[in-house]
Formats: sequence, structure tokens, C-alpha cells
Amino acid sequence: MSAQKIAQVVSRLDVPSDEGDLSQQSHEEWIFLNRNSLDMKLLREVQAALRRVQHGSYGVCAACEEPISPKRLDAVPWAKFCVKCQEKIGSEIFEDNDD
Repeated sequence: MSAQKIAQVVSRLDVPSDEGDLSQQSHEEWIFLNRNSLDMKLLREVQAALRRVQHGSYGVCAACEEPISPKRLDAVPWAKFCVKCQEKIGSEIFEDNDD
């Protein structure tokens, strides 16, 4: 590859010119990766809900086996737990982190 071609390729790269630019780029990359991670988590939850539909267990709480309210399913169609059980699970997680 010629020096001119290398210079053209390098000029197209998004290389930060100073520490501030590098910090901004790192922050933007972190946000992108975080969003991507959240999107993948949501996708897995939706896929799990679709499997529950196929198996006939959609709308049934995985913890207490009571029906999940239609209002909750309207708000969070991939919900695995009823509100009561989800709150209990959430408070247990919070208590575990409170050490």
C-alpha cells in the first residue's frame, strides 16, 4: 500500500485529537454498549415471553402461579411475575445489596 493510500485511510479514521475528544468518544462508546446490552436483555425477555405463549404459561406468574393482571401485561407484555412477586423479588435484591 502506498504512503498516499495509507494517508487517505488514516484521514478517514475518527481519531480523537485531544484528551477531551478521547473522553467524549469513550463516553459515547460506553453509552452505545450499554444500550446494546439493554436491547439484548429486552430481546431475551420478549423471546422468553413468546415461549411462554407457545407453552400456554403466558400470563401466569412464575413465582406464585397466579394470573398476572391484564394491566401489568399491557404495560410490560414480557412480564414473568405478577406485581406482588416482582416487588418482593425487587426488595430482596435491594436488601442483599444493602450489606
